Amino acid sequence: MGKNDKAGGKGKAKQASGSDEPASKGKGKAGKAADGLGTCTYVKARHVLCEKQGKINEAYKKLQDGWLDSGDKVPPAEFAKIAAEYSECPSGKKGGDLGWFPRGKMAGPFQDVAFNTPVGVTSAPFKSTHGYHIILSEGRKN
Repeated sequence: MGKNDKAGGKGKAKQASGSDEPASKGKGKAGKAADGLGTCTYVKARHVLCEKQGKINEAYKKLQDGWLDSGDKVPPAEFAKIAAEYSECPSGKKGGDLGWFPRGKMAGPFQDVAFNTPVGVTSAPFKSTHGYHIILSEGRKN
């Protein structure tokens, strides 16, 4: 019924401020994947980490100008260039590649966003104990 739909919508809204963009694409598959998002055990992701909010916003603006504003997904190779240029994490040298990591390995907010971002989608900037991040989800498995 309608009530159940609203509850599902609330769960998705919790994700990240920019998450309504991919949802509005309206692909049936994305809807099904979103329902099982929190259930996988491993996620493969790239990220950009910056200590200062201004710097992460600058990196995100490049992603918006290049792809996100026109509704495109950011190609991993292009995300890697942004990570190499902006990220202050040692992974920046590898294009922000964190490889596969299990649930429970990453700190709270980072894990929440990483495990709730659909594959191929770039998260909005968010804050963790380490600074400000942008995540590109590249895969999920159990």
